[in-house]
Amino acid sequence: MAYSDKVIEHYNNPRNVGSFAKNEPNVGTGVVGAPECGDVMKLQLKISDSGVIEDARFKTFGCGSAIASSSYVTELVKGKHIDEAMTIKNTVIVKELNLPPVKIHCSVLAEDAIKAAITDWRKRKGDGSDAAAAGQADAAKSKEA
Repeated sequence: MAYSDKVIEHYNNPRNVGSFAKNEPNVGTGVVGAPECGDVMKLQLKISDSGVIEDARFKTFGCGSAIASSSYVTELVKGKHIDEAMTIKNTVIVKELNLPPVKIHCSVLAEDAIKAAITDWRKRKGDGSDAAAAGQADAAKSKEA
């Protein structure tokens, strides 16, 4: 099986490898895996309060196609609103990287990682903003009494 030039380029020169600090408030983390091949992908997205993806980092344990898919996705999502990023399908990744049929699962992992990272960010943001809103509501009730 021959890899495309784009897969080889992303594998040899991966973009945005690494991770953000665990305590960064505007970071969502998605960790996904493919049992059939053992690939594991961690994608972290730094998202503004308005929902725009400002930065992305990944760490992937897997084959060249998994690493290339991760690297490409970090470039693809930057600057996009989370609603737009949630619509990214694995077929976009397959087409861009010219992945062979036996490696399509790598693009599915990347799609799943985007969704998982955004879901995590929403959960973390919701927890914090709900608590703050509840605190403000309690303070307002105290003033009324």
